[in-house]
Amino acid sequence: MLKTWSIFKREVAAYFLSPIAYVMGAVFLVLSGYFFSILLFATRTASMQGTFGNMAVTFIFVAPVLTMRLLAEERKLGTDELLLTSPVTITSIVVGKYLASVFTYLVFLAVTLIYPAILGHYGSPDMGPIYSGYLGMFLFGAACLAAGTFASALTENQMVAGIVGFGILLLFWILGWVSAAVTGPVGQAISMLSILKHFDDFQKGIIDLSHTLYYLSFVFVFLFLAVRTIDSRRWSA
Repeated sequence: MLKTWSIFKREVAAYFLSPIAYVMGAVFLVLSGYFFSILLFATRTASMQGTFGNMAVTFIFVAPVLTMRLLAEERKLGTDELLLTSPVTITSIVVGKYLASVFTYLVFLAVTLIYPAILGHYGSPDMGPIYSGYLGMFLFGAACLAAGTFASALTENQMVAGIVGFGILLLFWILGWVSAAVTGPVGQAISMLSILKHFDDFQKGIIDLSHTLYYLSFVFVFLFLAVRTIDSRRWSA
């Protein structure tokens, strides 16, 4: 646990000592603020339902950039060999780096708390959907970052890692469209794998255990794949 904590602190420092956290944070917050403002003036309702949906789609593009350097950079610089031969386990390395990206994302989300504050100042919003919406955004973002971490474990090229990460998330996004083309149980089963489909209920104020378990399973599977990818490289070296 202490080793994971050490890696976590190092990675958080790396994020905020480089431009990446500030640039991607600015992109996420500017677009989120734009969607919030447009929807507020268009609907004249104290609700964040549409804003959450747009924030989630925006983060599909942001997450791969946040995570592309996590493991790819270590491999490119050759420092991964030092990590792999150190007393730190591969699981501790992957989890520590992943949690650093999640923390950075939480900083972005914390800034957006100004939106419900604005709604509360000028209106009387239903806070239930807002609370569940933020829970959904956390779970959704954690899942996106896990997929990006796995992509970063596949290559030493950060750009390739970013593209692969986006490709994975895009695939799990468009799976939700399958039900429109494929009818019956098969189409419904495939569409249930969609990373955005499970987010819909959170926006509406519904906290369903099945959606929570989906995101937690998504995180576990991709972090497990990242660990196995690095471990297989160690044994093949």
